[in-house]
Amino acid sequence: MASNYRVKHINFYVADFNTAYHAILGRPALAKFMVILHYAYLVLKMPSPVGVLALRANLSIIYACGTESLALAEATNPSIQMASVVTDAKTVLADDLEIPSLEPPHASAKSKETKEVGLGLDDPSKTVKIGAHLDPK
Repeated sequence: MASNYRVKHINFYVADFNTAYHAILGRPALAKFMVILHYAYLVLKMPSPVGVLALRANLSIIYACGTESLALAEATNPSIQMASVVTDAKTVLADDLEIPSLEPPHASAKSKETKEVGLGLDDPSKTVKIGAHLDPK
């Protein structure tokens, strides 16, 4: 139905990696189309001029894409890359492996001087404490 067509301009990056999917849309793109995904039911819903537009997934196509992705992952040999990472890790000096400790913030960063300011209500006993150097307005 032609009334359901919409055109939105989306900036995206092209990534050169093997995958069974033709496009992967992130949250900004989905938000631009006001899309709601229902993973359990394999349904994508978005508003249209005539109501809610629901796109239902085809389970056999999803299974085929998953099988193809698994085959691609098995075809790449991660053990070669792991061997180079292990070799590089052995050359790192012990001093570079230490995790630096974070120093606690200085105590002088927060002022302990406060003053009591009325909340401006009918009851003068209702007050709040603020920093002594803050403007009460």
